Parts: sequence; C-alpha cells; structure tokens
Amino acid sequence: MIGFAELIVLLVVISLILFIISLIDILRHRFPGKAKPIWILVIIILPIVGPVLYFFLGRKHRIK
Repeated sequence: MIGFAELIVLLVVISLILFIISLIDILRHRFPGKAKPIWILVIIILPIVGPVLYFFLGRKHRIK
C-alpha cells in the first residue's frame, strides 16, 4: 500500500512533468495575439491546474 508521503511525491512529480510539457508546448507553437504570454502566466501562477487547463482549452487556440 502506498503511504501518504509517497502519494505527495507522486503528485509533485506528475505536476512537474505536466508543467514542463505544457511550457515546452506553449513555447514551440504560435498563438494569436497575446495568448502565448497569458498561457505562460497561467501555468506559472497555477502550477497544478494551469497545465491541465492548457491541455483542455489552450491547445485549441494554437495557430497551425
């Protein structure tokens, strides 16, 4: 059985991986207007919820 400390470490590692992946994805793609700096601020200010919001909402706004 997984302990409380291991669960916290696992959540921190997952949130860090999501943070890095979303930041790289934002920096590699173009966005209309000022969407890119806004998404960067969102994932920095909300490090757990921000990447999840980006993957569900922000990727739709990329310029192809």
